[in-house]
Amino acid sequence: MIASIKEFFAQFVEAGTRSDDAGGEHALQVATAALLLEMMRMDNRIVDEERAAVAEVMRRQFHLDTTEFEAILALAEQAAHQAHDYYQFTSLINKRCDAAQKIQIIENMWRVAMADGHLDAHELHLMRKIGDLLHVGHADYVAAKQRAREATGLPPA
Repeated sequence: MIASIKEFFAQFVEAGTRSDDAGGEHALQVATAALLLEMMRMDNRIVDEERAAVAEVMRRQFHLDTTEFEAILALAEQAAHQAHDYYQFTSLINKRCDAAQKIQIIENMWRVAMADGHLDAHELHLMRKIGDLLHVGHADYVAAKQRAREATGLPPA
């Protein structure tokens, strides 16, 4: 089991830390999808709206067809289950993304969190944690939350 975890991260995550590596985009997709899946699971009840939000975000952000999306989602599920923290995902994102891209990831996570019509305390905690790990400033964090709130139709808090 430990060997398969090491192999997975060597193949998809560590490979993505090299900027000239063609696998870097794939690793970034897996890392982003893993964070979105964690958000979906955060309130202990997964609804169809959350699944649809993850699919829409991944397809829009990475221009994936159905087969590519399903493959990335399966890898992200595996990575999220095997991960002991979020650092391996956020460190990859920090190395591969500029500030605007990280803010977009935060906004996408907000969209998944709000997809079911409410925000849970666990979702809020994860958002703050990931925002900090991605070094997203407070003003950008709040603006991303507001854009997601408007996009999902969730009323102001």
